[in-house]
Amino acid sequence: MPHGINTDRRTFMKSGVAAGTLVTVAGCLGEDPDQDEFTVTLSQFPDTIDPLDHITGDYFDVYDHIYEPLFDFEPGEGIFPRVVDSWEATEDGVTELQLIDDVVFHNGDELTAEDVAWTINRTVDPDLGVPSPIGTFGLGSITGAEAVDETTLQVMHSASAGLAEFEYGNYARAIPRDWAIDNHDAENEAISGSDAEDFNGTGPYEVVDFTSGEEIVLERFDDYWGDEPPFERVVFNADGESSGRAAALETQETDLTINILPEDVDTVDAADGVEIRDVTSFRTVFCPMKNTVEPFDSQEFRQAMNYAVDNQGIVDTVLSGFGEARGQPVSPGINGFNDEIEPYAQDVGMAESLVEESGYGGAEIELQAPQGRYLNDAQIAEQVADQIDQLDNVSCDVNIGDFEVVSDANQAGVDPDEFEIPFYMIGWGVITGDTDYGVQGFFRIPDNPNRTFEDEELSDAILESQQIDDPDERRAQLEEVNRLAHEKAPFVYLHTQESIYGIKEEIQWDPREDETVYLWEMEQ
Repeated sequence: MPHGINTDRRTFMKSGVAAGTLVTVAGCLGEDPDQDEFTVTLSQFPDTIDPLDHITGDYFDVYDHIYEPLFDFEPGEGIFPRVVDSWEATEDGVTELQLIDDVVFHNGDELTAEDVAWTINRTVDPDLGVPSPIGTFGLGSITGAEAVDETTLQVMHSASAGLAEFEYGNYARAIPRDWAIDNHDAENEAISGSDAEDFNGTGPYEVVDFTSGEEIVLERFDDYWGDEPPFERVVFNADGESSGRAAALETQETDLTINILPEDVDTVDAADGVEIRDVTSFRTVFCPMKNTVEPFDSQEFRQAMNYAVDNQGIVDTVLSGFGEARGQPVSPGINGFNDEIEPYAQDVGMAESLVEESGYGGAEIELQAPQGRYLNDAQIAEQVADQIDQLDNVSCDVNIGDFEVVSDANQAGVDPDEFEIPFYMIGWGVITGDTDYGVQGFFRIPDNPNRTFEDEELSDAILESQQIDDPDERRAQLEEVNRLAHEKAPFVYLHTQESIYGIKEEIQWDPREDETVYLWEMEQ
């Protein structure tokens, strides 16, 4: 059976939203035209304009409105038609996708299956374009794509059709091939530039003004194939300080901010016309340890680092309870989460004994961490390093820096000649709702150059899960993957964090577990 048959459901939902929105917006325009502009303040402004050269939530929040996803994804429900109307697994390792008609890019060019196939190939082929973390972590089992005709393409995958659907359903986008090659040499370089014309997607908004590193301004795209989005004009900017984002809400300089820190929640709640909305996210925060260098090549040492840290205490104090201690790579609600696994409980004696068993007594290590990317990340890293440093037989320093340093460390692979930072803090949002996305990018070998951990048993367990079609059997195998990941301790496991937003009260919008912010899901 081909997928995408529930078009009526989506059409009904979108029509209802659109109708309500149009009436409301028309009223706002009549009373005060300025209210049709909506400002979103991020915690980090995108440092690339190439829609494939990242895998960061803040970046998706901007670029999804310009380079829309080909499917709609609902956490816990699956994918639904959008630019792709139907899809069907036609043979082992091949799924055929059918595009809707009359979709055009912002420069007026028609969307073709060749554009989508080329974009997918540029994402997954390390020799085409730029090495893409979306290709490594998001489209991990997709091996390529090929256009059949103007609106039909085939996607090739090495995993089961069900897993491949999770991946292309979340991460497939379209860039116009000829425009990208002619204007940006996109088969050899990342797309770059400083003008509005350097963006060109099929999304409901087009870029009208761009100040690199500061602000990007979007307006409704008049020839958009779908329903009209709720705001005529949208401004994205960023402030790395939660207090600054909260202040912008108080002074009505912005309408929505992400990543409000727990200590700023009361400030936002007390302000007129704005409020806090939060949801337990699919994002876990942890500290990878690359096991191709000493002392992290010892399982006993890695387990010791977990026993050294008081996860629950950090959640209670540094996060004021806005989180849950975790002992595996994914969170409850994710397919394959193993509810029999408890977080490592702090046990200093156990930690010191395991360090001695590892043979690395007296080890000196350093934890690299970002500031402003996750809830109180720098303070958490300082506590983690301090608790490890309090062991009698290990010393640990902390180095706080830009998120890009951590991101680069995470993508540097496991060859000791290719990386300098073996121990760092990072967060990972499992936005597909499936354990595979939370583990394969970190642990799968051998064809994953960005992996952070070298272990054949764990990798084989993941590869086995990717070939299982039966949902119950696959879930059981993913639970085993999470059990192995707990036992082998490739990370110092920390917590699942809450997503905390500040927003104007009159905006109707519920935050999503996958942290995605779609303006087209809002109403005034």
